[in-house]
Amino acid sequence: MILEFSSEAENDLEQIADYIAEDNPLRALSFIRELRSKCVDLVDSPNSFALIPRYEQHGIRRRVHGNYLIFYRVETAKVVIIHILHGATDYGAILFGE
Repeated sequence: MILEFSSEAENDLEQIADYIAEDNPLRALSFIRELRSKCVDLVDSPNSFALIPRYEQHGIRRRVHGNYLIFYRVETAKVVIIHILHGATDYGAILFGE
């Protein structure tokens, strides 16, 4: 199984890094490494995190890391990271257009 980041997820990582770097550039780098590492770990056991309640039909799962939510989908031969969002974000609007 391989790991793929959507362009939206890559943009999310850049925005997270920029925000953290305003106060602590070194922490921004280490935190982005942590987030990427958590994403890489999903390849070994992609179904270990539940589908998002109320949105199961979309096949999107989430993993929590700190205050951030990693949203991903398991496909036949890959794990696709869809978005990485702060937990206070209205992810329903972003992911499902609500």
